[in-house]
Amino acid sequence: MSATVHNRIDVRFAALREQGRTALIPFITAGDPSIEATLAAMKAAVAAGADLIELGVPFSDPMADGPVIQKASERAIAAGTDAPAVFELVNRFRAGDTCTPVVLMGYLNPVEIHGRERFAREAAAAGVDGLLLVDAPLEEAAPFQALLSEQGLHQILLAAPTTGGERRAQLASAATGFIYYVAFAGVTGAARLNAQAVSAPVAALRELANVPVVIGFGVRDAASAREVGALADGVVVGSALVERMATATDPATAGATAGEFLGSLRAALDSTAK
Repeated sequence: MSATVHNRIDVRFAALREQGRTALIPFITAGDPSIEATLAAMKAAVAAGADLIELGVPFSDPMADGPVIQKASERAIAAGTDAPAVFELVNRFRAGDTCTPVVLMGYLNPVEIHGRERFAREAAAAGVDGLLLVDAPLEEAAPFQALLSEQGLHQILLAAPTTGGERRAQLASAATGFIYYVAFAGVTGAARLNAQAVSAPVAALRELANVPVVIGFGVRDAASAREVGALADGVVVGSALVERMATATDPATAGATAGEFLGSLRAALDSTAK
């Protein structure tokens, strides 16, 4: 199965490019506050205009994440959310949605514990489209990238403000699916996104890459989504949504919370035609 032909990520970004629209990509921690609430939030996100869903695989030491997502991971782990539970969640989501891409975002440790080949195989069987491992740099990505490709999955690579020109070219050459550009050096949830500062490096990356480039870290509301959405092919919103969902203890509230917030971001992105 070819990752470049059949993968939902490629299909979705191709459609968005034809429409001149920017992808809205919410990040949701799987199992926080519960699996049922997560499923409701995923469905509501799509109904509100989300184009792709990043589903966080809970991990006990998420070093790239700020306190909001750290606490979400802690709650999810305490509730018993592990890799098999995440796969089952995606499988249930696929029962009603066969089109929206799902990317698992997390860390290498849970993948290694589960077994790389087994993780790739079970993720694909569940309906996952890609995997973003925060702590797997380019040098460590190649062997796993081959395993994922065999299952029709993309391994999403990260670039950052500290990524130099030569490194940027290497990432652009190796990337499949899309490239996730981290808007600033730091952890998720910080409120210091500067669109002007990311404009030039994102433009340079888009010039090099054969895949879309999305911006994450620091997008907290409609205004910031609109600002950075004009610079990239997609916008990721994580901590701001996870923070709102922390108090959504039942599925109905989780769905309403996610839908209302993401609807405002979708409208903001659509207000700026490309």
